[in-house]
Amino acid sequence: MTVSLFDQFESPSLFHISLITIAIILPIALHLSSTGRWAENRHLTVQTWTLAQIVRDIFSPMNFNGHKWAPLLTALMVFLITMNTLGLLPYTFTPTTQLSMNLGLAFPLWFSTVALGLRHRPTESLGHLLPEGTPTPLIPILIIIETISLFIRPFALGVRITANLTAGHLLIHLISAGVWAMLFMMPPIALISMTVLFLLSILEVAVAVIQAYVFVLLLSLYLQENV
Repeated sequence: MTVSLFDQFESPSLFHISLITIAIILPIALHLSSTGRWAENRHLTVQTWTLAQIVRDIFSPMNFNGHKWAPLLTALMVFLITMNTLGLLPYTFTPTTQLSMNLGLAFPLWFSTVALGLRHRPTESLGHLLPEGTPTPLIPILIIIETISLFIRPFALGVRITANLTAGHLLIHLISAGVWAMLFMMPPIALISMTVLFLLSILEVAVAVIQAYVFVLLLSLYLQENV
């Protein structure tokens, strides 16, 4: 029986019950909430400090109206980072390798930023469709191009994180299968491949974190254009 490499990205089920819901809810249980004490434990201290740095870097260029989105986007980034990194563990499932889920996160948030701009700053929001100083003959063409690029944004958000995580998982799967096949036939080559696999796993942890950060950063840039 031939098994496709992409079978690992299918939503797993147990007793005909999809486990993707558990994979989505599990990250919530792994993060601590503040207790209000003067001295917190190390885990909570590092978590709070990291979130504070991320919020400062993302929202410092924005005006005050954009700061209202800080809790939502910060929670989204923590959620994505946790799911992405948990998916690198053996016998686990990464929900963010599903394009449908990523588009389900990207499209409503992107549409909210656009609707916010059209409601509060319609002139400035529509002005992004036509760069200043455009020659008159190019105005219709540029408006069409900018409109298309505007509607492509949520698809680019979803496809970017899906493609990066899927490519990394596939590469890890292929190298690990090669290590197992060469373990008894060519042990030195298998050892070298195992070293490469270890380094690739570290790289994938970085990719999982960076892709979540980029996802939220791009959303914040779209928000910055409309607030």
